[in-house]
Amino acid sequence: MARSSQPGWTCRRSRLMEPMIEHTLSRRGFLAVLSAAGLSTAGLAGCSPTIRGRPAPLPGVSRRLTGAPDDAELSVMYGPVSDGGFLIPAVPYEQIDPRYYRQRVDDPTGEAPGTVVVDTPSRLLYVVEPGGTAMRYGVGIGRDGFSWQGDGVIHWRQTWPRWKPPNEMVARQPQLAKYSIENGGMEPGLKNPLGARALYIFQNGEDTLYRLHGNPDWTSIGKAVSSGCVRLLNQDIIDLYSRVPAKAKIVVRQ
Repeated sequence: MARSSQPGWTCRRSRLMEPMIEHTLSRRGFLAVLSAAGLSTAGLAGCSPTIRGRPAPLPGVSRRLTGAPDDAELSVMYGPVSDGGFLIPAVPYEQIDPRYYRQRVDDPTGEAPGTVVVDTPSRLLYVVEPGGTAMRYGVGIGRDGFSWQGDGVIHWRQTWPRWKPPNEMVARQPQLAKYSIENGGMEPGLKNPLGARALYIFQNGEDTLYRLHGNPDWTSIGKAVSSGCVRLLNQDIIDLYSRVPAKAKIVVRQ
């Protein structure tokens, strides 16, 4: 199991693609084509090549024109992914509101290309692209009283981070003491609340304790359930990580 050495962080815990497919296919039809070719969606997603630890764009979705992905694309985007020594399970995307699917849209933010914008009320996150478009993702957000807003900078990024709840959280939930900063936190893995990636937000040179991170619980997308941070599906945070460099501007709107 591949793991990297990294400093910990203190985000609060949550509660428990180039060629296009020329014709739109149904999920059943797409799977039939793959079966006839001796392939599978798991094989396509799990064997997606990587470049220096970043996933290569998945075919048919990363540079598509604006508009919602079709069923064939969704099967690839949210299929199982092998990453960092872990096998991320497929997401039952049929059970998620389609507005939260990853998709390219006309940019509604007015921000400069490269900016990350979190629209908290809409439970949506945008990465602004050149040419008037943006990649949009569905997110889960913090409960009332645990949210943050403003302008900041993605000061640091981490693959498969350790989760270290802050001391005030451990004081409220003593059962988390074994994952405290002093005890080294929770090891990376599929059950780790931070998931496959974390992007750390700073403001005026100081850590806001506010993160964009992966999430093992797909049912929380579109809801206000976390303790402050913005959570994405693991498949989506991996894609986001590949698009957003360190020092990128982030704007969080309430």
